[in-house]
Amino acid sequence: MKVKDMENLERPREKMMFFGPKYLSDKELVAIILKSGTREKDVMMLSEEVTSHKNGGMKWLGSASVEELMKIQGLGCAKASVIVAAIELGRRVTVTKTVAHGNIQGLKQVIEIFMARLSKMKKEVFNIVMLDAKGNIIGIDEVSVGDLTSSIVHPRETFYSAVKKSASSIICVHNHPSGDPTPSDEDIDTTKKLAKAGKILGINLLDHVVIGDGKYFSMKEKGII
Repeated sequence: MKVKDMENLERPREKMMFFGPKYLSDKELVAIILKSGTREKDVMMLSEEVTSHKNGGMKWLGSASVEELMKIQGLGCAKASVIVAAIELGRRVTVTKTVAHGNIQGLKQVIEIFMARLSKMKKEVFNIVMLDAKGNIIGIDEVSVGDLTSSIVHPRETFYSAVKKSASSIICVHNHPSGDPTPSDEDIDTTKKLAKAGKILGINLLDHVVIGDGKYFSMKEKGII
């Protein structure tokens, strides 16, 4: 059904204003972001294609690039860019809320922070979570971005922000674009080097977590560090 044919409170924008965003479907939220459709496709039809894409629907949408979205007929550069920007903003808000909240409540919270952000990345991205002496998050820093199979990480760059923020400890997190979080020999070797460097600097490496597709690998849990 076209938006113009809907009852007032059934229209996505009016529905959100009256009931709030939680009561809208994924398709309705995307329709609000897109604002309008094309001559061939009403905005609701276009939103349906975006949220139920053959490559994985919403799961795919979370990591889709502007170029990938533009392959959907009716999505030009402007509309595709707005969708990608909205998704990235949501990710950043999630991380900011967690940092503002403070204390990390175990490994589970770290996984929650990064699973949505990294699990669908097409390149390896290496991050550190910085904590003070009480275990409060004082910052999150993206240290490096690699290629499809590896990210170049050096202790100097890894601990740079941690030293500037006077962090007492850090947790390293990076993703495997393959979806398999099993660490490579290089991952394990890098982790051990970072742990040694941390001891010299007085900044404890609490864990190194590898994020996969809905899965993770904790170096701490497996006794590697």
